[in-house]
Amino acid sequence: MCGIIGYVGKNKALPIVLNGLKFLEYRGYDSAGIAYVNDKNIKIVKEVGRISSLESIVDKNEDTNVCIGHTRWATHGIPSTINSHPHKVGKFTVVHNGIIENYLSLKEKLKKENIKFKSETDTEVIPALLDYYYKQEKDILKAIKIVKEKLEGSYALGIICEDDLEHIYAIRCGSPLIIAKSKDGNFIASDVPAILEYTNKYLLLEEGQIAVLSKNNVIIYDNNLQETKLKELTFKGNKDSAMLNGYKHYMLKEIHEEDQVFLDTYNYYVKNNKFLNTMPDFKKYQNIHIVACGSAYYVGLIGKYLIEEYADIPVKVELASEYRYAKDFADKNTLVIFISQSGETADTLAALKKVNSEGIDTLAIVNVYGSSIAREAKYNLYVKAGVEIAVATTKAFLAQTTLIALLAIKLGNKIELLKEFNNLDKYIKELLNKDYKKYAKKLFHHNEAFFIGRQVDYALCLEGSLKLKETSYINSVAFAAGELKHGSISLINNGTPVIGIATKEEIINKTISNIKETKARNAYVLYITSRDIKDNFYDDKIVLPKVHDIVMPILTVIPLQIIAYEVANLRKCDIDKPRNLAKSVTVE
Repeated sequence: MCGIIGYVGKNKALPIVLNGLKFLEYRGYDSAGIAYVNDKNIKIVKEVGRISSLESIVDKNEDTNVCIGHTRWATHGIPSTINSHPHKVGKFTVVHNGIIENYLSLKEKLKKENIKFKSETDTEVIPALLDYYYKQEKDILKAIKIVKEKLEGSYALGIICEDDLEHIYAIRCGSPLIIAKSKDGNFIASDVPAILEYTNKYLLLEEGQIAVLSKNNVIIYDNNLQETKLKELTFKGNKDSAMLNGYKHYMLKEIHEEDQVFLDTYNYYVKNNKFLNTMPDFKKYQNIHIVACGSAYYVGLIGKYLIEEYADIPVKVELASEYRYAKDFADKNTLVIFISQSGETADTLAALKKVNSEGIDTLAIVNVYGSSIAREAKYNLYVKAGVEIAVATTKAFLAQTTLIALLAIKLGNKIELLKEFNNLDKYIKELLNKDYKKYAKKLFHHNEAFFIGRQVDYALCLEGSLKLKETSYINSVAFAAGELKHGSISLINNGTPVIGIATKEEIINKTISNIKETKARNAYVLYITSRDIKDNFYDDKIVLPKVHDIVMPILTVIPLQIIAYEVANLRKCDIDKPRNLAKSVTVE
């Protein structure tokens, strides 16, 4: 879970690469480094910490037109300058996003060839292998092809060789990598935001292809080292989508984009009466499995409740990291849905490949066009969340929830429910403009919190709890409300925060009974509901607009997101880049 970028062109490379790294910092931020060509040599600068720490020790005016850079989320070895990328062995310098699963056996073989290693990383075996086979083949492309066949795992690589200082070589397997073109030079990057200031034209490098970049040209080679062509794509967003635009944090900015994100996603599938034509025909499926990780998994749980209620189809929701190793009971009448914001989530992608190998139909719900999961799945449904920079997902979660509700309507052929989406953007905006700081002030000094709810509200409790813990580091736990009394209520004492969510009319009274159990033990209760009840079982109350159950989850999540943000802000946390986390989880 790292970010890489490279530039070769007519302009000074260091400012460009350092600027690009800032837009990739959401992918990893415990250390960073660059390698660049200077006076016919490769110079490497690495530093522990954020990009700003690296930037402070780099002279951006150095005369270089070739540079590769890396921002790290540590997997093998602690954050340190030695373990930071780039890594150099012999004539080859490499930046790497991914995991090399067989690095230990490769390392042992290379040690027997008297090759020395300095770091604890898996990555260092890559330049070592490249240098070893280059000495034999005397050809960089052939060496890369051989090394590709030796590596097991996932990788996106940017490579510089001392014998060819005018080119950057790149290859990918499993991990994302784009090639971008501009009039002043060419780029490699892990994600589009890194290059938007310079170009919106890019190529999606296919598995195993090798790209060779010069200042004037990009050549793509296939697995047989034959030149091939890739379709040039245009990113439809703009540079502003990756900028703060006056907001203190990306998370807050992205939350406040949710009314538009809802409209963009809804209109894409429904406007101009095209709803029936923009989704595949799902009539043959008698069972549905939903597979995802993290927040996307909670979207899947919401989908389970909505699909079962409105389509009468049984739904099983599984964590991708478990599903990929579990005994599979899917058959030809099962549709397996994979949800991922990035479309690159490693466990989700591996589970998808497993299901594909068994001949079962697959559907991807993703935010990134042309991502690995989108390309592997039989069917694709894209959410229209745009670029999401903050590590904690907000607007993408809302867009996924919108789409899963539309999918439930499609599966159940309940087209009449589309009217329930009317004016929802106005309700979203209304909730976005409310003041939630007063609730945050009652939560931020605690070190634990509990969320309770039933059915779809329980799924939203899980998401609200995750948002609070990942942004503020409060030890937050979600329970199905009826389960709290089966042991865990022993943790409730004087002042313990309990956020109770009750929006489903048929079971509101049951949830209220569970909330009263916590209040009787002197908990601080924040009650989030669609029914405005005046009683003494809560301390504070957030009343949501009264809408149909099919769209209620879209509204319910908004206060949970903003409260998490405000609590983290009061605790002075690094909201956009929480400790130990990265945005795109491209490793197991």
